Amino acid sequence: MRVSIHETPPIDAPVRRDETLSVALLLGGAGGYLDAYAWITHGVLANAQTANLVFLWVNATVGKWKEALHFLPSLLAFVIGVAAAVWLRRVVGVRAAPISILIEIAVLCVVGVLHSRMPEVAGTLGVSMVAATQTSIFNRVEGANYSSVMITGNLRQSIEGVVALIARDPQVGLLRRSSIFIAVCASFGSGAAIGAFVTERAPVMSLLIPVASLLLVLFRLPGFAWPRRGPH
Repeated sequence: MRVSIHETPPIDAPVRRDETLSVALLLGGAGGYLDAYAWITHGVLANAQTANLVFLWVNATVGKWKEALHFLPSLLAFVIGVAAAVWLRRVVGVRAAPISILIEIAVLCVVGVLHSRMPEVAGTLGVSMVAATQTSIFNRVEGANYSSVMITGNLRQSIEGVVALIARDPQVGLLRRSSIFIAVCASFGSGAAIGAFVTERAPVMSLLIPVASLLLVLFRLPGFAWPRRGPH
């Protein structure tokens, strides 16, 4: 019996620099870190808006309106972040990736500065917008769809790949594809663990780590070195 998962691109197909495994792992680690940071600091999940929506309606149905509205800003910020990412792709094309990373870094720096003065606004809105932008711009690794801010789809695809391997599916590159998804899940989990540890012990400096990860991503992206105009 053959178990098939998503189509695999030709094994010799060139990999875009914004779709490399190293970029996916760095973004996955940052995604897990920021989710742990947002939960510990603000009691919301900046990445997983499904959970926020469930919490909102669970509280609303029993009349706990204050608790329900606590999750609304994160949902709205995520919507704004996705819309901004779509607009950015339309306007700048392939340069959307490096520009979005620069925006994410700037937002996280603002969150770090304003956290002591406006903790709820800066943290909830800022981190959710970063997550939305990241998941909208960076959604493929080595030609496969993935998410760097939540693991549900990645976990599903890694399990499908393992089952397909056990069933001896002849797809070329199946082991590589499964390993990629498993690695991204592990990176996200490791980022969440580090985020929880650092946020609990050094909250003032906690955002330096995801900013550093995003800087590493930035220097791996095409378009970071802006091309010069040649002679006409």
